[in-house]
Amino acid sequence: MCGIAGLMQSSSGTIERAKMRNVLRGLEHRGPDDAGILYYKKGQASLYRRETLPDEDFEVMLLHQRLSILDLSEAGWQPMGTSDRKFFLVFNGEIYNYLELRDELKALGYEFYSDSDTEVLLLAYRAWGAEVLTRLVGMFAFALLDVQKRKLFLARDFFGIKPLYYTWLQNGFAFASEIPPLLELSGAGRRVNAQRLYEYLRFGITDHGSETLFLDIKQLPSAHYLEVFLDNPQRSQCTRFWKINLHQQADISFKEAADRLRTHFVNNVALHLRSDVPVGAALSGGIDSSSIVMAMRHLHQGLDIHAFSYVADNTLISEERWIDIVGNHGKLLVHKVKSNPEELVNDLDALVYLQGEPFGSTSIYAQRQIFQHAREKGIKVMLDGQGADEIFGGYTFFIAARFGSLVRQGKWVDAYRLLQSASSLPGMNKWSLMFRAMDFVMPTKLQEPLRRCINKDLMPSWLNAQWFRSREVMPKSFGYTGGKEVLKECLFDNLIESSLPHLLRYEDRNSMAYSIESRVPFITPDLVDFMFSLPEEYAVSQEGTTKALFREAMRGIVPNQILDRKDKIGFATPEKDWLLNQKGWVSEVLASETASLIPAFNVVEVLKRWEGILQGGTWSDSQVWRWINIILWVKKFNVRVE
Repeated sequence: MCGIAGLMQSSSGTIERAKMRNVLRGLEHRGPDDAGILYYKKGQASLYRRETLPDEDFEVMLLHQRLSILDLSEAGWQPMGTSDRKFFLVFNGEIYNYLELRDELKALGYEFYSDSDTEVLLLAYRAWGAEVLTRLVGMFAFALLDVQKRKLFLARDFFGIKPLYYTWLQNGFAFASEIPPLLELSGAGRRVNAQRLYEYLRFGITDHGSETLFLDIKQLPSAHYLEVFLDNPQRSQCTRFWKINLHQQADISFKEAADRLRTHFVNNVALHLRSDVPVGAALSGGIDSSSIVMAMRHLHQGLDIHAFSYVADNTLISEERWIDIVGNHGKLLVHKVKSNPEELVNDLDALVYLQGEPFGSTSIYAQRQIFQHAREKGIKVMLDGQGADEIFGGYTFFIAARFGSLVRQGKWVDAYRLLQSASSLPGMNKWSLMFRAMDFVMPTKLQEPLRRCINKDLMPSWLNAQWFRSREVMPKSFGYTGGKEVLKECLFDNLIESSLPHLLRYEDRNSMAYSIESRVPFITPDLVDFMFSLPEEYAVSQEGTTKALFREAMRGIVPNQILDRKDKIGFATPEKDWLLNQKGWVSEVLASETASLIPAFNVVEVLKRWEGILQGGTWSDSQVWRWINIILWVKKFNVRVE
């Protein structure tokens, strides 16, 4: 787990050494253990330690900040090159099956000089080229300089767990693990991406596809690699190397599927525990995080397991009761963390910078504090449950998607029974379920007028509709393709496009802020492919039980009280209470000069809505937070919204 960056420039291009030092320093929190630099020009490669940046011309510069997790010795230092100096690698992430790949490579005659997964990746690429990517089990973002073919090969893992951003400069190409270091470079654009701005402000969606909220900064999409040729950068090409198989159908009973899932998941946890430093886990008290810590206990009976939990002061969203059940059952060392609105306001400037792009809610701050506490306790690796909801069907709106499937398949009796059963679940009723199902059963062209009827239109009055239209922004449609397996479509969208990508970004930045490697054992390609091969009712049952198969798979490992939970709290903070507690500060931000200079806003309407909330009006989930966050982000990064 590290921070990587690089610059490729034409022979006539120049770059200030001070700016590259700033890029390296901007990634230091991702890897404070060591740093390395590669200069390359026409067959000659020079390697330097730390911030040694000699006054030499170069075609390619690779930068690396190291967080030592596997092979803590000097042998794991990067940039790492092959013995013949034909390939050089900077790598961020972990290859969990590196021991198995190492044995394969040894059988092919390759020799190893370290015990690191970095060397395994380097030699595996040499042996198999781009085909190595589908052999990997892990999370990764890396850049490899192929001296013979004179190209940079950049790749990002199957689900985008590890970040990789890039931008085209006047005389070259630059990439980095995070956006802020790229903004240090001359010519890096700060124009806002109007389409992404709309999607964030209206729906809280970020991080999907290749675009970012900065128009001129791109991200390499998940499961893609990018080749940039030194002699002809315009020849660069982006290629997908893996995608979910949505068409396979496994003929397997519910019980057999649960047994296979159990084995698969426990094996995943075992792989993700490979480390030469202490490992802990995040524990919310929900099914996913509880399954991780209990699988750890299942695998290692005598291990001291440190679990870190956020506990909300608001009893309506506090999961402390469930945390204690798991902690006692698993004999865990549980560390509880609390947050308050004063700390949020004081730390927000740093958090906005750290995240690089706006984020969805105040829960991101609570998550950051968990990693801060883990670091204070000496933990360097954490396991977390991200991705489980998107794979197994954990969110309550997946019930509406399942209802949509039954309607589209003409199974009206089953749809009615699901409606009856699910309406008795906490926080659910028939009307809310049917309104939510509108996104999955109504034709796209009918959605906007219906949304207006229930005050959920796609372009609310607090947005400047004329500004967005003039920039050809398209309001997001929630219509699905017309297929009959609506739930699978919805799961796919949340896994690849709408939900998981930004959750992974939040987690990566928050963990790396404290030099902690966060691992997510749920999201591996083979487990995902297995789940997508199963009938939809294995995810959401006929009774409206979410994660039906996973609950069954964890029987005997996780306490039944956890597996039988009907409520869904998620990782929630008392956002409304916090912002109302700091209402003076909120009012100041919304009425600030920066806010008035953002033409995408109808500031008068924003202030009117906020005043209505203060007078006891309707609270729209995280809407106020998004107003605040975009204003602070524009100010922090001097973003051009024009």
